[in-house]
Amino acid sequence: MSFERTVILPVNPDTAFTLVTDPERLRRWQTVACRMNLRVSGSYRFTMGPGHHAAGTVTEIEPGRRLVLSWGWEGSDAVPPGDSTLYITMEAPAEGTALTLCHERLDAGQSSGHAEGWNHFLDRLVRFAKAGHAVPDEWNATPEPADAITAAEASLAVLQLVLHHLQEKDLQRPPCTEFNVSQLVDHLAGNLALACKALGSEQADDPSLAPEPRIAQLAQAALESFSARGLEGTLDPGFAMVPASVLSGILTSNSWSTAGISPRPRARNSTWIRAWPSKSWNWRGPRLANSSALRAHSAPRRPSPNPPVAWNG
Repeated sequence: MSFERTVILPVNPDTAFTLVTDPERLRRWQTVACRMNLRVSGSYRFTMGPGHHAAGTVTEIEPGRRLVLSWGWEGSDAVPPGDSTLYITMEAPAEGTALTLCHERLDAGQSSGHAEGWNHFLDRLVRFAKAGHAVPDEWNATPEPADAITAAEASLAVLQLVLHHLQEKDLQRPPCTEFNVSQLVDHLAGNLALACKALGSEQADDPSLAPEPRIAQLAQAALESFSARGLEGTLDPGFAMVPASVLSGILTSNSWSTAGISPRPRARNSTWIRAWPSKSWNWRGPRLANSSALRAHSAPRRPSPNPPVAWNG
């Protein structure tokens, strides 16, 4: 079985193609973190929400017209990476672009579950294409993260929104008595770079980038490496042997500290975000029921001893 839906975007096909392939654009409507090697046989990894990672390879590319990906979920027996196929096509009607997403090679239950997820994200894509700016995704709120990696991904989802809305004049403002905004960003980037080095990632810090893509690139590499390695044992970030779980926790606390830097939080940055939607969307199984709201700038709660139900059932 398959899921298919067409949406109309108020942009040309080349821009529509960028919205579904460029990591910086994908983070505005679909992913928390994103790695995309945009070439045939290139791999990708999308953090679709804290603790939920889609992965596969690029099988076809026609810029401005067509993108085909093998699709699946890390840790899933039902739909493992590469087990299904995602087709995204773009056509130019009289105005804008008709973008069609078709997800094939799913069984009846998987098709129903993915339909809820894709409808959620396609609605966000349309809003982003029309408005041109990102808004918080309520599905990223994680009041009881299953582990330190999931907690760090939830923190990153909030932090990236804050960093994205920073302006050049904000960087020299002092959100605290000891550091200005630019120095706090440098501090977080430095810690992420140390984590990448300790984990064997080749991602280097690029201070020439704007704060959001700079931190996003480093965080994606560190979190993907943590997910592959696990939290057991110790790591050497260059100054001492540190338990891996402690290093991942430092990244979470640093992210939340930096997330408080916004000198003039805008309404869309400080929206109260519901923890989970009341209707579960079953990419890979039932999600948690609706929980109490938490504020985008509040500290994450302690991880629950019981991990949330996985989407893969």
